[in-house]
Amino acid sequence: MSKWDHLTKAVGELEEKKVMKILDKFISTNPTDKEVQEVINTCHKGMVMVGDIFEKGDYFVGDLIFSGELLAEAIDILKPALRNCDSIKKGKIVIGTVHGDLHDIGKNIFKSMAVAAGFEVYDIGIDQPVSAFVNKVKEVQPDIVGMSGVLTLALEAMKDTVDGLKEAGLRDDVKVIMGGNPVTKEACKYIGGDAYTTNAAEGVKMCQSWVG
Repeated sequence: MSKWDHLTKAVGELEEKKVMKILDKFISTNPTDKEVQEVINTCHKGMVMVGDIFEKGDYFVGDLIFSGELLAEAIDILKPALRNCDSIKKGKIVIGTVHGDLHDIGKNIFKSMAVAAGFEVYDIGIDQPVSAFVNKVKEVQPDIVGMSGVLTLALEAMKDTVDGLKEAGLRDDVKVIMGGNPVTKEACKYIGGDAYTTNAAEGVKMCQSWVG
């Protein structure tokens, strides 16, 4: 049992006042970078708990959005205590909703959680053609490309995007994660992605594992 289990639980249950009280008390102890990083990781564990509760149907989209805001608020409190701020930087992600799809709620939730987790996120928007993904990847050289889509037709657009990255010689340099209701294990394999998720918190956890 971790000494920070109560913080994980508070984040997972979206108890904002309790989370802030715990963090304020922690900051007052003048913690080391290692201790701050441990608490940041604890907050991320709470976000995975949020994702699990959402999967069970006990949380709704509004709860996910709030959880992203809560995590961002927590990181804002913890960041000034880090002597080496680079220790919180996780990597770069380019995300966008693929061509033919105008949905962005899931993408935005993932973005807020990824930013709070320390990633530099470049959001190219909705209904984005293959060229938009390729050009952004060339520009910022990310570690990860995230593609979002809610409509079934988005699957073909995702495949086209991965094929476009291959043709541009960029595919081997990035991990590709896909999100959205129509994406399955079989679709992920067909499209040529590295992973898929319908759970934003779990998706961020995967991205964290890729960048070490």
